[in-house]
Amino acid sequence: MTTIALLVLVLLVLVIALVSGGLAYLAYRHPAAREPLVVGLAAAAALGALVTPIVMR
Repeated sequence: MTTIALLVLVLLVLVIALVSGGLAYLAYRHPAAREPLVVGLAAAAALGALVTPIVMR
């Protein structure tokens, strides 16, 4: 992999972590919605499933 591809991969991982952390925080502030850990993991899994095929091309 080239350096730019590795940089894009690292940035995507950081974005996934930020989005899932934000969703977990929102779920923590409103506990009736969902369990915070489940929301964070679901967001990370969904974004990872969408981004992985793009990065692997």
